[in-house]
Amino acid sequence: MLLALGVFIDWQGLPSWERRRTLGEICQTVVQPQARLSKQQVAKLLTIPEGSARTTVQAIAKAPYCQLPDLQVRVGATAQREAYALEFDPSSWLIMLYEGKQYAGYRFATR
Repeated sequence: MLLALGVFIDWQGLPSWERRRTLGEICQTVVQPQARLSKQQVAKLLTIPEGSARTTVQAIAKAPYCQLPDLQVRVGATAQREAYALEFDPSSWLIMLYEGKQYAGYRFATR
């Protein structure tokens, strides 16, 4: 009964009994600790279509704050992730996803 309650509470997004890790704790490699994205950079990045060259994204974003561990999002495809701190919202990050030399998407994360 207690186990079912614990699963329900965690599933509902209420605070879990375990401490959640921050993005800084899961960085694999810190690349540029002073890196921050401006609102203008974020606006440009969000217009880049998936499948574009990784270099197109990196020309706008420059060096990331850190690289996150690789992730397998599809069978047979390993994705690399880079995290960028936002200049205008210190508690939020933009995570860019790449598959090889192609841009595969993004998501926002909060601390």
